[in-house]
Amino acid sequence: MRLFAATKNLGKLTELQELFSVYGVDILTFPGYVAPDETADTYAGNAAIKARALHQQLKAAGIDGDVIADDSGLEIAALGGRPGVYSARYGGPNATWAQRRASLLREVAESGSNDRRARFVCALCCIGADGCEVIAEGFADGELSRNEQGQLGFGYDPIFYDPSEHATYGEISDTEKNKISHRAKAVRALMEMLRK
Repeated sequence: MRLFAATKNLGKLTELQELFSVYGVDILTFPGYVAPDETADTYAGNAAIKARALHQQLKAAGIDGDVIADDSGLEIAALGGRPGVYSARYGGPNATWAQRRASLLREVAESGSNDRRARFVCALCCIGADGCEVIAEGFADGELSRNEQGQLGFGYDPIFYDPSEHATYGEISDTEKNKISHRAKAVRALMEMLRK
């Protein structure tokens, strides 16, 4: 089985390829993919927007293929669940990931809250060549670290502390992260649904 991924995020693409390889699924890219505006207020809604866009772009190119799209984000309790679905756009369209992480840490520190609870959320939308859609979600509960720790992973990984690992996602190997992450749980849920 093969799936075309609706992403231009190299970190996310690599992670999806590794997670799906366990199930014998190849994750491919479509060079002509044009990312749509993510206008939904839910992860599932944004994943569906991206999956539908790629599905249409493949059809226009004469390619019959199944697609997968991911939308994910970090929710911080002290900030009322922000940045949430706006995680990838937090701090403005030109902000770097380092700037986004620093802004979040600063914002939580300035809030005066001692609540460090945080969670990663991932929604996956898979659309078959026939247009049938399936949505699956995964969650990873943890804490917001007080500073960046580790150079591994991508995005918010260096500030997401997993108590069960006694480390941030920026400090654990891809192999370990891919056993416990929100994206890993969403992939497992999706594969169970597809098997049925």
